[in-house]
Amino acid sequence: MEIEKLFELFLYAVPTVITGMIAYYFFKEHTKNEDGRRRFLLHKDMQANTMPIRLQAYERMALFLERITPSKLLIRVAPLSANKEDYESLLIQSIEQEFEHNLSQQIYLTDDCWNIITAAKNATMQLIRKAALLEKTDSANKLREVVLTEMMEKRAPSDAALSFIKQEVAEMW
Repeated sequence: MEIEKLFELFLYAVPTVITGMIAYYFFKEHTKNEDGRRRFLLHKDMQANTMPIRLQAYERMALFLERITPSKLLIRVAPLSANKEDYESLLIQSIEQEFEHNLSQQIYLTDDCWNIITAAKNATMQLIRKAALLEKTDSANKLREVVLTEMMEKRAPSDAALSFIKQEVAEMW
């Protein structure tokens, strides 16, 4: 008789355990889905708030790259004297000043994009320094001429970085 009672108790317990396991599974899945939904909504809200700031950072860096394009830089920054070293320093200082003004934008850009922008800045400065070291460059106006001539033969370093920025912004949509 005891075995029958144990067997009867077992028959009542099995459906209860199965029902408990199913309830636990569904509750766990529901909690997981709700957590994912909350994260998605939070991410969506954050993205809506940060998107304009990120786009503004890309715009500012595009403007920076346009301003340090050698052809535009040489037109905007006129030599103060005929001395090529003074003009070289003035150009480099102008590029550095523009860059420092936009340093905070790096927090909104990808690391790859920031590295490419920095490389474009350094390449532009190197181009100016190399042109100033040439023997034929003996004055500030000759420095302008040499740099502009070189830009006619090849692309400005800032052009590649600008293309990269455009590509990244296009991927944001």
